[in-house]
Amino acid sequence: MNTELAAADGVVHERPPLDDVMLAMDVVDTLRRRERLIERELDETGREEDLKSRLRRIYAQQGIEVPDHVIDQAVAALKEDRFTYQARGDGIARRLALLYVRRGRWGKWLGGGIAAAMLASAVNYFAFVAPDKALPGELAAAHQSVLAIAQDDAARRLAQRVVDNGEAALDAKDSDAARKAIAQLTQLEKQLAQAYVIQVVNRPDARSGVWRIPDVNQDARNYYLIVEAIDASGERLSVPVTSEESGDTDVVTSWGLRVDEGTFDAVRRDKQDDGIIENDRVGYKKRGHLEPDYDMPTSGGAITRW
Repeated sequence: MNTELAAADGVVHERPPLDDVMLAMDVVDTLRRRERLIERELDETGREEDLKSRLRRIYAQQGIEVPDHVIDQAVAALKEDRFTYQARGDGIARRLALLYVRRGRWGKWLGGGIAAAMLASAVNYFAFVAPDKALPGELAAAHQSVLAIAQDDAARRLAQRVVDNGEAALDAKDSDAARKAIAQLTQLEKQLAQAYVIQVVNRPDARSGVWRIPDVNQDARNYYLIVEAIDASGERLSVPVTSEESGDTDVVTSWGLRVDEGTFDAVRRDKQDDGIIENDRVGYKKRGHLEPDYDMPTSGGAITRW
């Protein structure tokens, strides 16, 4: 039989066999299920023997023989709260264990958070990072497209200024300015690709010319022929025109081209003669060139509103 030494008094106590321990635990469970019996008997002095007798009768009715020492151990264990789970301290190991046990709850939120973070990262990459990385290549490609079609030095110089601005924007990490430079090169390529005749608007219901009094000189007049761009198929084109009054560039189908008073009067008389302008051609814009070649004397100044 196993023995153990009590450190306090040196008295030798016998360790009960495992079967006795299991039986004592069962007795304790029986007592706990009978709370009235515990309240009435266990807490009153001098009535433990009566309690033990009742326990023997309970087990005898079930055909179980329980030794007296087991019943003694069970009653003592119940008083001492033995065979009862006592929660351990709130250490790091316990916290980790509780986290693991509850992983079903926080795991969904954690998984959702990770998925959301991954989605946000992907959106940021494809919406911002990847397009920004492509900007240097797009700027260079747009420049080459302009050079491939440009036929005059003025167009090439303008393209180079736009590219220089775009590269400076890239060095400064200014993506918006770099995209603006690419858009300007794309518009310049489109402008250079156009070829058209510039002619005076020659319709009975449309104005063919206007004059303006400049703000800086109230005694002077500026004369403009209202013109439009017509391609080889007879279609009216939309072209970019910069107003000398506002400095703004608009894409328009008609605009006012500044001429001298003599040219303006000649066109006016031509239209007044029979309602048709016989000599309505003002100039021709060739493919690959930035500016048109004019048949009539003009300063090249323009207006887009009148």
